[in-house]
Amino acid sequence: MRTGIAHLPLHGGKAPSWLFHRMKRLVREIIIAIVSEYGPHEIPRKLSDPFWFQALGCMLGFDWHSSGVTTTTCGALKEGIKGLEKELGLFIAGGKGGTSRKTPSEIIGVGDQLSCNPEKLVYASRMSAKVDSSAVQDGYQLYHHSFIFTKSGDWAVVQQGMNDANKYARRYHWLGSKVANFVVEPHQAICCDSKGNTLNMVAVESEETRQTTVMLSQIKPDTLVGEIKKMHAQHLPSHHHVDVHDIHPDRLYKIFTKTYESVPKDFEGLLGIEGVGTKTIRALALISELVLCGKSPSFNDPVRYSFAHGGKDGHPYPVNKEVYNRSIEILRKALNQSKVGNSGKMDAIKRLNCFM
Repeated sequence: MRTGIAHLPLHGGKAPSWLFHRMKRLVREIIIAIVSEYGPHEIPRKLSDPFWFQALGCMLGFDWHSSGVTTTTCGALKEGIKGLEKELGLFIAGGKGGTSRKTPSEIIGVGDQLSCNPEKLVYASRMSAKVDSSAVQDGYQLYHHSFIFTKSGDWAVVQQGMNDANKYARRYHWLGSKVANFVVEPHQAICCDSKGNTLNMVAVESEETRQTTVMLSQIKPDTLVGEIKKMHAQHLPSHHHVDVHDIHPDRLYKIFTKTYESVPKDFEGLLGIEGVGTKTIRALALISELVLCGKSPSFNDPVRYSFAHGGKDGHPYPVNKEVYNRSIEILRKALNQSKVGNSGKMDAIKRLNCFM
């Protein structure tokens, strides 16, 4: 099972209404068929796979090589199951731009329909966004966040960031059942050629830095700000990917005061403090390495690349037969059942179709 990151050209505009309307209708039938055969937990599992997600976007008829395949496919999914959530046992919160910030309230809003604590789902949504915006600093600013979850608490995240400099978007996939620790390799690596300079605080190799930053966050703000000011007069090695001149010590005083008073017990706790963001993590990582002579954090870009099911010539990656076969099998079984009339499951599908 692969979860990870896809790299896509950043395109503007929106899907034409005639296409989006059909995308909603088609994806609704696909979701109903999958849920009727495998249960709602299969949807987060599938959507967390960047290969399957890309193939779904292609099947829905959207541009295969565009940032819009993320936002439009997620939008079609959310709109497509609207009104069916309770019977499907499947919910989708969030979306693009300002809609993404409504994710917590949308999760809490259906809390009475869940058999799990909605606050845990809110936390998962918040931490996944915090990790990909602040703990993995790859130059992509998040602007889309979709949180997919089931009645029993299975969840997945599909979120995307943009980089105005290189005109690319990067999509991040999470699967709740695969996240043993939010701040230690929450994605499974699939390497690609398109990489940049990234401060990767969730890499295994960054463990020492994570521990040190937590310790530093509990030191008096005056001491931390003083160390940053000293470093402004130093000349960093040319290979260093964290530029101290991008960090303004006086602006960090307030947040350092908050971390000092909060006394986080670990890096996840530090990252979860409101206000702790990109500059705070970078400053603490830099102090950890240069002042305390600690181990350098990882700068390995965790990017993963994905288009549809792959290509016969091995580009952008070889066809994954297991994933391909499973996609075919899911659709084949759903279609066969609709033909032979599996009474119990087809009655449920017919009831769902009344919402069309």
